[in-house]
Amino acid sequence: MNKGIYIATLESHSGKSMISLGLMRTLLGKMEKVGYFRPIIGNVPKGKKDNHIDTVLSYFDLNIPYEDTYVFTRSEVIKKENEGKSGEIIDAIISRYKKLEQQFDFILVEGSDFSGEGSVFEFDVNVLIAKNLGIPVIIIASGDNKSWEELLGNQQMAFRAFTEKEVPVMAMVGNKIQEDNLELATKNMQEFLPKDVAVFAIPLVETLKSPTLKEIVKALDGKVLFGEKFLDNQTGSFGVGAMQLRNYLTTLKNESLVITPGDRADIILGALQANISSNYPRISGIILTGGLTPEESILKLIEGLSDVVPVISVEEGTFAVTNKVGDIKSNIYADSIQKIQTTISVFERYVNFDPLVENLMNYTPQGITPRMFQYSMVQQAQQSKKHIVLPEGTDERVLTAAKRLVDMDIVELTLLGNPENIKKISANLALNLDFEKINIIDPINSPNLYDYAETFYELRKHKGVNMDMAKDRMCDVSYFGSMMIYKGQADGMVSGAAHTTQHTILPALQFIKTKPGVSVVSSVFFMCLEDRVSVFGDCAINPNPSAEDLAEITISSAESASAFGIEPKIAMLSYSSGASGKGEEVDKVRKATQLVKEQRPDFKIEGPIQYDAAVDISVGKSKLPGSEVAGQANVLIFPDLNTGNNTYKAVQRETGALAIGPMLQGLNKPVNDLSRGCTVADIYNTVILTAIQAQGI
Repeated sequence: MNKGIYIATLESHSGKSMISLGLMRTLLGKMEKVGYFRPIIGNVPKGKKDNHIDTVLSYFDLNIPYEDTYVFTRSEVIKKENEGKSGEIIDAIISRYKKLEQQFDFILVEGSDFSGEGSVFEFDVNVLIAKNLGIPVIIIASGDNKSWEELLGNQQMAFRAFTEKEVPVMAMVGNKIQEDNLELATKNMQEFLPKDVAVFAIPLVETLKSPTLKEIVKALDGKVLFGEKFLDNQTGSFGVGAMQLRNYLTTLKNESLVITPGDRADIILGALQANISSNYPRISGIILTGGLTPEESILKLIEGLSDVVPVISVEEGTFAVTNKVGDIKSNIYADSIQKIQTTISVFERYVNFDPLVENLMNYTPQGITPRMFQYSMVQQAQQSKKHIVLPEGTDERVLTAAKRLVDMDIVELTLLGNPENIKKISANLALNLDFEKINIIDPINSPNLYDYAETFYELRKHKGVNMDMAKDRMCDVSYFGSMMIYKGQADGMVSGAAHTTQHTILPALQFIKTKPGVSVVSSVFFMCLEDRVSVFGDCAINPNPSAEDLAEITISSAESASAFGIEPKIAMLSYSSGASGKGEEVDKVRKATQLVKEQRPDFKIEGPIQYDAAVDISVGKSKLPGSEVAGQANVLIFPDLNTGNNTYKAVQRETGALAIGPMLQGLNKPVNDLSRGCTVADIYNTVILTAIQAQGI
């Protein structure tokens, strides 16, 4: 699995660029191929590039197309949020990140900037992105103009926000701290953070805080009269030249920015002379206010000087300009080489990230989010396209799902039913289905009908089936679809939108049959909760399994979880936890648990255990202290169908969870059953599950 780290902050101008640049330098010294990704960027004028991306790509000469390094602008995110399409935001970000993941050994992900519209919900979006990418974070908090209470409060809030969503925090950086307070800042952070979280304090560096003349020109919409080649000069202090020259000269400080009305030739010439005098500090530049410029003779005099600092003319008055200069926040640009080098130097002096690189390379994500799970399903299904048959070809939901599946090129599909009826319904729905890409078979008129009937007769004649009965059976869409699988003319089947579970599964049990060593066909649902995916079994097939059946269902369910990227932590559910409960039902669960431990000692399993102790970490620690499953279970096995079916539906309805399934386990070839109340999304997801099963997982 490729690796990544997410750099997150709580506010704008926190010094996030320093961490990005310094960390990129460190990573490139350890690994050959390091990528860079900013999921959400600020609103960039047409034809312009995001400054963060441009700086990192150009300075480190990274071979990544600019358009691959981001997904949305801030305005685009806000628009989708307002339209209720937040899921699309995460889906698109995951997709772009995974594209980069295929090309690089490691990816440095930089969070958003918290500037302009949308900053209210921006922090939550960053938490959500890091969670769905499955990577740890470095949190940066700025101490500039903050009390200790404000700084520590912000850091604690950010730490809780990430860890409550089970996003690991690898390091906390206190940036822009006064030099004398670095040791105290480190101590304060260590007091509330776990020992495994690295802590760094970085001082406020005035030369990085101060804007360059180029930034000032841009902010003031100024016109450069002289000294254009020195626009990278950084300002130190700034002051207004309004007094007489003899008094003003005494106020100059190193790298001062002189702000004066454009008709004050004495101040202008005096400041330029002071800049080249060994008796006065160097100045960084001069701002001429009020839209005034010196007389022609003065301009000619300045033009004749060598190496003149930038002289800039602006329209606004002195007071307004002075206030604006004070509000300018400095940034790092691709051509700010000196500033970039200073930034990296400061990072390397105060941040020893080398020990954390090894931890990053060994980091394994805990769990999988619903969005990542669904993305992974599609990717896995597309790796080896399978042929799935849908017997209910005239159902509107089936046709709508088929359209989406074909458009995304996930599977090959066959619809069963009368071709004219299917095309008519599709036209009424305005689906624009491409019937050149979809097979349609009417079982009654199929050239394979007699062959299928004859095969069924040979398979079932010992059960009293004759040829007439066999032909009648093969006119039934469920039997016809199942026979397509048996004959190798399809890889799997999904039905049940308009048929009962028995109608869907019975043909498969009669002649597709179970895998060797499997005696129980069971089912699981993949329950996509808010921030995790859990496997529920069996919620659809077995009414009252024995302890032996329950053990087999458990092993099948855990193996299904593993096949879909979920490391199983199994909870054998009952009405009591541990050894306290008595009764026939809890004893059955206890026996099943023991059987699983004997057959699969590699599994992490706990049982009997109550649902709350299985999924709530605090309850789990209270009822079963020391358990590696309690509070963390992701495979939940119910003792009977009544409990399982009611629980999955209750969780689905009350939490809004997406229930993908049921997926049947144990058959030689995959056949999956839908609920008659299924949605288009249910059909779409179940077809993908079936296609993945058909790959031989």
